[in-house]
Amino acid sequence: MSGEECDHCGASFDDEEAYLRHLLDEHADDLGPIEQRRVANLDADDGGLDPVVVGAAIGALLLVGLLAYVVFPWGGGASGTDVAGGGAGEGPTDLWSVHYHGTITVTIGGEELDFSRQRFQMQADPFHFESGDGEEWHVHARGVTLSYAMGTLGIEVTGGTVTYDGTTYGDDPDETAVVEVNGESVTPEEYVLQEGDHVRIVANESSG
Repeated sequence: MSGEECDHCGASFDDEEAYLRHLLDEHADDLGPIEQRRVANLDADDGGLDPVVVGAAIGALLLVGLLAYVVFPWGGGASGTDVAGGGAGEGPTDLWSVHYHGTITVTIGGEELDFSRQRFQMQADPFHFESGDGEEWHVHARGVTLSYAMGTLGIEVTGGTVTYDGTTYGDDPDETAVVEVNGESVTPEEYVLQEGDHVRIVANESSG
């Protein structure tokens, strides 16, 4: 018989059994209905794998994948990214439905943060910097608040304070904590980023 080629990875096999075992071992959670039936019948005639057991295993894998998608809908974000703020516990929605760009400058303790550094690149799908560019941010979801966006970068912002690397600025009367979009003060937990927005954040300790 002619060889089999895997539609999932392009690997080629000389016989059907090797092909089906490859599907079971490497692509069990990606199989379509027809592939599931073929794999379920693998070795059924010679006392090998029980079709019922195989089918149940595939079903369980598919269920786990579905649950993972529901529980972690954004995916793609780097590990260790904790989103600070978020406005009443709500987060971005409709991932990939929009594509906005804007610019940002963040100066903390007299030093401007360089968002081209790896620690700031591709930290979350809804909001991120990419391709080593630290000047232009990208938004790929609806409802991305300034608080959420900064949280993906490890910067917590509120209407009166900025927290970075364990230090909070603005909770002392002599400290500076400026959070602006397009030159206007905003409430970070409520302000939703739009196309062309320029974000400016300045935080300094007391000089006294």
